[in-house]
Amino acid sequence: MSDKVIVRRAREEDIPAVMELLRQVNKVHHDGRPDLFRLATKYTEDELRAILHNEHTPVFVCNDSSGRVLGHGFCILQRPVNTRLQNDILTLYIDDICVDENARGRHIGSAIYEHILDFARQNGCYNVTLNVWNCNPGAVAFYEKLGLVPYKIGMEKIL
Repeated sequence: MSDKVIVRRAREEDIPAVMELLRQVNKVHHDGRPDLFRLATKYTEDELRAILHNEHTPVFVCNDSSGRVLGHGFCILQRPVNTRLQNDILTLYIDDICVDENARGRHIGSAIYEHILDFARQNGCYNVTLNVWNCNPGAVAFYEKLGLVPYKIGMEKIL
């Protein structure tokens, strides 16, 4: 990486850049599975604002020295509820990691992921989990390169 980057908690002034990243990641999913994904964003600006202010849904951004947002990581702190089968562990679920299409190949995603791991450790999490769409082989390869392994598999049959 030629430029110094910083990963930090997202703030309200990051909303326009994060919305653009949400559009980019949705387009990847739409292109891979147009039967499932519409071209839209996962959240509205108001929903994103609420997420940013919720202590259980930390969002991180990576920006360069000029302050430009290069990527984001959406997370959710989770604990099993109403179950006799699962152990009472705290999990940090990674809902989304996206790197701006113009900043890929600069280890931005890895920097965000490492920051998320540090956050999870500092908050007493047992593990970090995520879901990745099979129609996004680049993301699958990225997560495997980071050392993640499957722990459950979703399957479908289109009727």
